[in-house]
Amino acid sequence: MVSVDKISVLFGGFALFEDISFLVNTKDRIGLVGKNGAGKTTLLKILCGKQNPTTGILSVPNDFTFGYLPQHMVHQDGKSVREEAATAFGHLQELRDKIEHYNHQLAVRTDYESDEYLDIIHKVTDMSEHYNILGGDNSEGLIEKTLTGLGFTGKDLDRPTSEFSGGWRMRIELAKLLLQKPDMLLLDEPTNHLDIESIQWLEDFLKTYPGSVVLVSHDKAFLDNVTNRTIEITLGRIYDYRVPYSKFLELREERRETQKRAYENQQKQIKDTEAFIERFRYKATKAVQVQSRIKQLEKMDVLEIDEEDNSALNLRFPPAPRSGTIVVEAEDYKVGYGSHVVLNKVNLIIERGDKVAFVGKNGEGKSTLVKAIIGHLKGMGGELKTGHNVKVGYFAQNQADLLDGDLSVFETIDHVAVGDVRTKIRDILAAFMFRGEDIDKKVKVLSGGERSRLAMIKLLLEPVNLLVLDEPTNHLDIRSKEVLKQAINEFDGTAIVVSHDRDFLDGLSSKLYEFGGGKVKEHLGTVYEFLQRKKMETLQELERKNKTTAKAADPEQKTEKVNDYEERKALNKQISYAERKVKEYENLISQLEGEIEHMKTLLANPDNINDTSLYSFFQKKEKELEKVMVEWEEASLQLDDLNSKL
Repeated sequence: MVSVDKISVLFGGFALFEDISFLVNTKDRIGLVGKNGAGKTTLLKILCGKQNPTTGILSVPNDFTFGYLPQHMVHQDGKSVREEAATAFGHLQELRDKIEHYNHQLAVRTDYESDEYLDIIHKVTDMSEHYNILGGDNSEGLIEKTLTGLGFTGKDLDRPTSEFSGGWRMRIELAKLLLQKPDMLLLDEPTNHLDIESIQWLEDFLKTYPGSVVLVSHDKAFLDNVTNRTIEITLGRIYDYRVPYSKFLELREERRETQKRAYENQQKQIKDTEAFIERFRYKATKAVQVQSRIKQLEKMDVLEIDEEDNSALNLRFPPAPRSGTIVVEAEDYKVGYGSHVVLNKVNLIIERGDKVAFVGKNGEGKSTLVKAIIGHLKGMGGELKTGHNVKVGYFAQNQADLLDGDLSVFETIDHVAVGDVRTKIRDILAAFMFRGEDIDKKVKVLSGGERSRLAMIKLLLEPVNLLVLDEPTNHLDIRSKEVLKQAINEFDGTAIVVSHDRDFLDGLSSKLYEFGGGKVKEHLGTVYEFLQRKKMETLQELERKNKTTAKAADPEQKTEKVNDYEERKALNKQISYAERKVKEYENLISQLEGEIEHMKTLLANPDNINDTSLYSFFQKKEKELEKVMVEWEEASLQLDDLNSKL
């Protein structure tokens, strides 16, 4: 149990929060919520001892361990992904050395009945048990399993960490934390650099984590799926609810309504009492009653309604200049870097007014195609073109990090504003919640969400009709994300949004482009309809269908039609046999996929983290599935070939 007792944090004359108290118990899954700048990150740092409060006490049990994942960190180069993840087990080597030292003592000593000898036996037993709990000799398997769950492929594990982007480097740091199994995980925006599949893996892992978890996230779906408690920081105070985020919103509204009714009833009672006193103040026959009412008022605790932070982002994109009907069109388009092809044979059409989403695992080419659309990357084949009078506004994934940290908020916008806009900078900043002293703050002291808002202002300074937004919600608080979502929906131009935030995409787009295996596939419907289909239609099935379709469409495969009756009869018999074989393989594939999905759920449970036999069985089933899929594909191609002869 970790105790926070009347903690305050003061900056100059400003109190970030004041006299806050709460307990964190084992198995707690706490979502820290509140607006950007409310103090969520500061509270995480205080919990793990990286920052001291101005006043108050933090009580932590002896030998209690914390694992802290910050929003931003400095990465070290020189190791492979596997080697860097293995540093999580550095403490195991020290433990192993101690166990070997004591075992040697037991081997050479002969005072078997002494207290010292028995004490060494107890130490070795305790250390060995602790060593096994932490992973012990299973560390290699645990490293591979955790990195795979976070989206790394087998080939990635031996690549240098320097070859990976900041988002992937953050995944390595997250893997190290999960492997260390601290008593309390403190995660600051852990989903910002994860794709949807990795988020779902992390959700399953955290739900069964044996310690406590305190996390900051602006992903409503992630909070609802992981947390069982919500602590809101607002206006320097905290409100503690032992429910997930969505339920917290309901209870918070109910609390405020109850407060409001109680306050109104009390105010009516006060008014009626004061009227009675005023009416009978000078009547001797009512003196006793008047004095009684006066004392009643003096003893009354006047109720208050919790102050509510109603400041909100005011975001509206400027009117879009009219573009042609076709805004973006790709035909058999190929794009990549150097000789490396990332996407091949991309075909898509985006029309004026469309709001589309690019989804898929990280590294599958979403940002690559975005860079090609905005003209930052040349194609390697096929055609990609933008339509008539298309003016692009681009928000990069790392847009907030590209700001000059030494400039103030005002200077940042003043440097890019032109014409009449320069006279309205303060009004524009106020609409984005930069008011008063905020506009003189240096960019380097801003929170991640404040930087994102500032980067968004720069995007608004020039009218565009095609918004291309690559992960625009990273670091934005939940309220700001809702305002941005509404602004995109109301935007009268076209929008392409790259995002892994399921809740943000829901209701924003009715057409998604899925990236995977070097291909881009169109899906009509909402993001949750897409995810529901994906659970029934596994990634292996998608790849299998793509292979079959590609081979069936190969113009080099020529077949001769069968006309003779006897030959046709024999052919039909062959087709029936081939259909049965294909059906048998499909049933076997379905069975194996079900077993594998069940084992994935078991492997995501930290209680099974040391079960090497389960992991070996999982690998065996995956290889078996791969073999059956090859056999199914061969049988399917044979069936297609037979059918083409009819």
